[in-house]
Formats: sequence, structure tokens, C-alpha cells
Amino acid sequence: MPFTDEERRYVRSQSIGRIATVSAKGEPDVAPVSFRIHGGMICIGGLDNEATIKYRNVMATGRAAFVVDDLADTGQWEPRGLKIRGSADIITGPGGAPEIRIHPEVVWSWGLNQGAETYFADVVEKRKI
Repeated sequence: MPFTDEERRYVRSQSIGRIATVSAKGEPDVAPVSFRIHGGMICIGGLDNEATIKYRNVMATGRAAFVVDDLADTGQWEPRGLKIRGSADIITGPGGAPEIRIHPEVVWSWGLNQGAETYFADVVEKRKI
């Protein structure tokens, strides 16, 4: 599994993330999305997904990045989150609608896992899958 138990719990507690893709011409795009975690993958559906830039970019390049983050405590400025980068493809999701599936190759997390390395005074962990 590419995610720790704490990372899975955190991701499942969130409702909005962001997907980043790039076109075949190298034009970047980022979009807020709803998502679900399924096994070791992030799955992104949506209304009329086939008409979106993110869908076309995944079809063209087969790559994507995804991030979900928030502040555990705004008074103490305690950021936490998870970022992944990996291959991406299109599958038929629940209900028969097309869904983007991201297969993590590298996972970064901060503010979630005890004992992760320290980076710029935040707890960050990076793992190659």
C-alpha cells in the first residue's frame, strides 16, 4: 500500500483535493476535484468528466499529481496534507461514468506521520513507491 494508515484516514476525512495535469504541448492545468481513495489509488470522477481539461490531459500524457491539505489548527498554524505524483489512466467508475485513476509513484505527506523527516520546520515524508 502506498499510504500509511494515518494518511488513508486523513484523505478519507477530506472532501476536496486538487489534480494537476499537463497537456501534450506542456500546458499545465490544476483543478479542484472531489475524489475517493480506492486501494492504493486516488480516483477522480465528476460531472461530464470527458469534457474536462484534466481528462484530456490524462488521455494525452498518462501522468497526474494530486494534493489534499488543510490546517489542523489555524491558531497554531499546523498545516497537514498529502501529495502524490504518478501515472494516470481512465477507468469506468461506479455507475459507469469515466473516472481518472492515479497510481502513486511518489508520496509526500506533512503533519500526518510521527517520526517523518524534518524539512523547513514542517514534518514532511517522501516515499518512492
